[in-house]
Amino acid sequence: MPLLYETRESVAIITLNRPEAMNSIDPETRAELHAAWQRAAHDEAVRCVVLTGAGEKAFCTGSDLKKTMPPKESAAQLTFGQAQSNHLLAGMEMDKPILCAVNGYAMGGGMELALACDVRIASENAQFALSEVRIGSIPGAGGTQHLPRLIGRGDAMLMLLTGDRIDAQEALRIGLVSKVTPPAQLLETALAIAARIAQNAPLSVRAVKRLVREGAALPLPQALAMESYVFSMLRDTEDRLEGRRAFQEKRAPVYRGR
Repeated sequence: MPLLYETRESVAIITLNRPEAMNSIDPETRAELHAAWQRAAHDEAVRCVVLTGAGEKAFCTGSDLKKTMPPKESAAQLTFGQAQSNHLLAGMEMDKPILCAVNGYAMGGGMELALACDVRIASENAQFALSEVRIGSIPGAGGTQHLPRLIGRGDAMLMLLTGDRIDAQEALRIGLVSKVTPPAQLLETALAIAARIAQNAPLSVRAVKRLVREGAALPLPQALAMESYVFSMLRDTEDRLEGRRAFQEKRAPVYRGR
């Protein structure tokens, strides 16, 4: 199977499973990835998602050029004529947090998948690149927009215009990843973080993610107004009251997303 899906308690694990092809994305994998995002988004038991790749050599090297033919449809048909988007990142807009455990190469579309996640953890052997300019193209799955917003314009332009690779330590220095671990500890580190997120009040977690995502495109006064509005929405939820009771009673809270 080109993609594996499993759950551990409240965490869904999505694994790109084509290590023989550097976990590159062929049409079947793309379709299964889209379905996996929908499955995780609609499963109320899932509170956090971890995306990774099989093996230690590569997380994902982008599209499998041997199996991905140019589309037969026109640009207009692809944009307006389909009921569901076939964009690589389709389905990742969910409010549930997505962590990426980058094991090895994250190149092209593979790096763009990682950029679309909320938190990135890298193994010591990870390498990152958006080298499309070297082959007369551009990063077309969000790379030119996500990267500058994440690491700043200067470092992003250096990567985008040269197409150079960077290693895990450089990725950590510029803020592309949050942690670097030995390869053997990568998935467990990501799952431990995901478990901590999943223990928190789910409505609050999803609200924080949406506020960060949507607030980034707003002037600060409007973003703060949106934050205030969302705070008032959450103020009387059952989970907020449960959090206070649990603190007073010195016990772990039991959140239900209500």
